[in-house]
Amino acid sequence: MKFLYAAAWIVGIALMGQSVPILNHLFYLALILVIVLLLLQLLQLLQLFLFKHKHALILQFICGLIYSMLFLTVGYHYAQSALQQRLAYKETKVEDAEVIVYIAKINQLGAETIQQEIQVLNRHVQPVQWLGFQKRISDEQAVLELGKYYRLTGEIRPAHSYAVRGVFDVEQWYLQRNLMSGFKLKHIHPLSESEISALGYTNYLRKQQGVLNKIQLGIEHQRLNIRHFIYSQPLSHKGLILALLTGDESFLDKETTAFFQRFGISHLLAISGPHVLIFAVMLCWLLQKVLNRYWPQIFLKIPRPYALLLPFCCCVLLYCAFVGFEIPALRTLLSCFCLSVLIWLRQKISALTLLLLSASLLLLFDPFSILSAAFWLSYGACFVLLRIYQTTIRLDLTRPQSWQKKLVFSLKLLVESQWKIFVALMPLVIIFFKQVSWVSPISNLVAIPLISLLVVPLEVLAAFTFYLFEPLSSLLFQLADWVLVFLLGILNVLDELLPIKLYAIALNSWQVILLILLLIIVFMPKPSLPKSWLVLGLIPLLGFSSQNSPFELIVLDVGQGQAVYMQHGQQHAMIDVGGSYDESKFSVAKQIIQPFLSKQGVSQLDQLILTHLDQDHSGSYATLKNELSINQVYSNQQLDVATTSNFNYCQQGQIWHWSEQVEIKILSPKANQLAQVPYQQNELSCVVYIQVKDVQPYQYFLIMGDAGWQTEFQLLQDYPDLKVDVLVLGHHGSRHSSAYAFLKHYQPKLAIASAGFHNRYGHPSTVTQARLKALNIPLLTTVEQGSIGFIVQPTGIIELTIQRQTRQWLQSTDSVVPNAIALNGSQPH
Repeated sequence: MKFLYAAAWIVGIALMGQSVPILNHLFYLALILVIVLLLLQLLQLLQLFLFKHKHALILQFICGLIYSMLFLTVGYHYAQSALQQRLAYKETKVEDAEVIVYIAKINQLGAETIQQEIQVLNRHVQPVQWLGFQKRISDEQAVLELGKYYRLTGEIRPAHSYAVRGVFDVEQWYLQRNLMSGFKLKHIHPLSESEISALGYTNYLRKQQGVLNKIQLGIEHQRLNIRHFIYSQPLSHKGLILALLTGDESFLDKETTAFFQRFGISHLLAISGPHVLIFAVMLCWLLQKVLNRYWPQIFLKIPRPYALLLPFCCCVLLYCAFVGFEIPALRTLLSCFCLSVLIWLRQKISALTLLLLSASLLLLFDPFSILSAAFWLSYGACFVLLRIYQTTIRLDLTRPQSWQKKLVFSLKLLVESQWKIFVALMPLVIIFFKQVSWVSPISNLVAIPLISLLVVPLEVLAAFTFYLFEPLSSLLFQLADWVLVFLLGILNVLDELLPIKLYAIALNSWQVILLILLLIIVFMPKPSLPKSWLVLGLIPLLGFSSQNSPFELIVLDVGQGQAVYMQHGQQHAMIDVGGSYDESKFSVAKQIIQPFLSKQGVSQLDQLILTHLDQDHSGSYATLKNELSINQVYSNQQLDVATTSNFNYCQQGQIWHWSEQVEIKILSPKANQLAQVPYQQNELSCVVYIQVKDVQPYQYFLIMGDAGWQTEFQLLQDYPDLKVDVLVLGHHGSRHSSAYAFLKHYQPKLAIASAGFHNRYGHPSTVTQARLKALNIPLLTTVEQGSIGFIVQPTGIIELTIQRQTRQWLQSTDSVVPNAIALNGSQPH
């Protein structure tokens, strides 16, 4: 039952930011549960007199279930309380500001920018942490120094996520790292401690003089010294050397990171348990040798294992502080502390219980760790390794004893562990990254021994000797660098022999859940569920999805651009695919469209309609056409398509019947206008009209592309009786589209503007918003609501879904849906 209690606590924390009505009344629910538990405990004391053994087990099960519900409820509200406290300091508006800051951590150097965590003293009643951005000009430029105070002027840049299913949540990342905003630095003015005191921050100044803060600052200075020392060495892979030692990725270039990702070994760049343990074991071994030589009698008073526990834990704590208390290192720290306490108390505990206890304690100290992929991957990998270990110790006790056979056995175990870890972590990799490297087991088989057994120990020794004898430290770093050269040489050979790339995995949520259940069957002990059940589970997993999937239309949040996804049954289509001004710096295709389609379980599109070829509507197509199968492409201009795709011009009169319920039409441009498209690209956008029959309250959708007044007037002439329930405003809500007469004639129930956060065009225009307000037409925008979806329910009602309402940190006062929309008959979710 203890496993269940810990798991319930973790699940409760994992619900952070979500609305769970049944758990909202904490006091009353907890009170009822406690009363019931007391009654059950009383009955359990009397079970020898009132119950037989069978009934006692049932009572114990019920009691455990209620305890689990209590742990889940408390965990949920504990997480919600922590979330509300942190959200109170979150910045939401872009504005210029002057702030007083203190620098407590080292910066991170990028190719173009310098990122620096800053503690802001004058924004709220208590200091808050922001992430400062400074343009990197040269290595000699002035930077913010550790332990110094500054007056900074610049621009507050709040974190703003692309609120799309399956896409990396920047706001969640900021929240998890306790960063309340971004800040673009413009001017830097140093302040002395006397000036800080005169400004009224004496208490904060005194706090920084405390022992713990001085130790933390000293550790940061040592991290900076190590960075400078490695940078000064003639090493081929300075970025890898530094990242593997301290987790500092300042010298790590994008090409190396992408290379490790393609091979599925990027997890090795994170500071993990072995890094921490190697350092602790080395120092404790050295301490043991010293004690054996100069003070051996201590082991007569204190048994050897107990005598080394405290130094071991101190070493683990020191290295965790040295690498910035990253989650994998914290996992090791808490596990070591728990195990040490249990050893001192002479208590036995299973490895799985220790793992769950460590996770529970970590979430008690920092519930926001649950938002990190590192938490799930770290503990997930440990769980799999425990399962492999349990399998190993259950092997025949007569296994080979000679060193040759032991070596073969160890190599076999290493190979087995790699494919098991790869398979077992597949669901988590799909959930967090939506792509996988199939060569990962092979590359890990090569990389893990070299990095864990050679590179990391050499680096730890090099860092230790840096404070004793720098030439020896330099030599050890050079040896580690040579091992990395050898490793990358092997990987480069593999790269030439095999088509190594990251493959997108398209599985929807139900398929991922099914995959998890199948893997549980695979890794359960043999007497458990029959493995033949795997065959039944593989059928839906391999793509035999329902032919009756309901109609769904989603206006995606792609920033200052447009992308609309449609699905009905087995048909999948998109109208525009967005695109950033520079896809090489931020790829809408790779960062938004592909993860979203993978989350939907979509591996190919039947149709793609590009309303026109502006970058913000079609820019990501150049990437998508090489990564995604697209059967048919339509646009108002010719463009290069993949060899597997067909191209046609979109023109008035085209109709596609997806079913008896769904019909798609092109209303503009006319065939004789196509020759004018190069001169009127926006105005002659493909205007798409979608009708969904026998549903309420939204049946008719009109998507205008970047068309303006001229096209709107033409539509009024050609389609005076057109019914419009949902209008996706032309040109992102520009003042030169959505004319008053056009809006008044069609009178849509809902208008949608697809626009970017803090865009320089001011879309949607205040003029357009005024027109809509005058006509009582509700307006939703992807800036404020994120992705906006419409999905047909079995009852025939189209449900309106707002992505920014799915998590509390995505919500703001602007993201609240206007009441008028609910009055039209659809309740947003």
